[in-house]
Amino acid sequence: MSTRPPLTLKGSERLKAELQRLKTEDRPQIIQAIATAREHGDLKENAEYHAAREQQSFCEGRIKELESNLSMAQIIDVAVVGAANPGKVVFGATVELEEVESGETITYQIVGDIEADIKHNRIAISSPIARAMIGKEEGDVAVVQAPGGVREYEIVAVTYQ
Repeated sequence: MSTRPPLTLKGSERLKAELQRLKTEDRPQIIQAIATAREHGDLKENAEYHAAREQQSFCEGRIKELESNLSMAQIIDVAVVGAANPGKVVFGATVELEEVESGETITYQIVGDIEADIKHNRIAISSPIARAMIGKEEGDVAVVQAPGGVREYEIVAVTYQ
């Protein structure tokens, strides 16, 4: 039996908002674009029609993916988990790290694989850096085996948002 993938409460809200937008805004626009392109005649050589159909295929695929992810996910309220584990790095925690060697600081939130997005500093719980931090506390050092070698990060602060 497979386990249900974890998803933060905020992450589930973001995914539900994207699903709603795809269904109520994007899908009708694409249907309209297909109808408009059909009016231009021969569909074999109609680039607008083929582009709109491709867009529709992507949109419908994303809708199915989001519905599936949301139905299978175990939604976890980060505030509740954090309150039960104060100061400890757990799923959903936002962790401020300082690289021991360079002194550079970075902040990550540990989230489920479904909602991971490095552009927004959300890293998957399955990632090497997240696995190295889980269970540690403020002041601890997490040792991460990175492609460029071993890196050490001091956990400066742990919050639950």
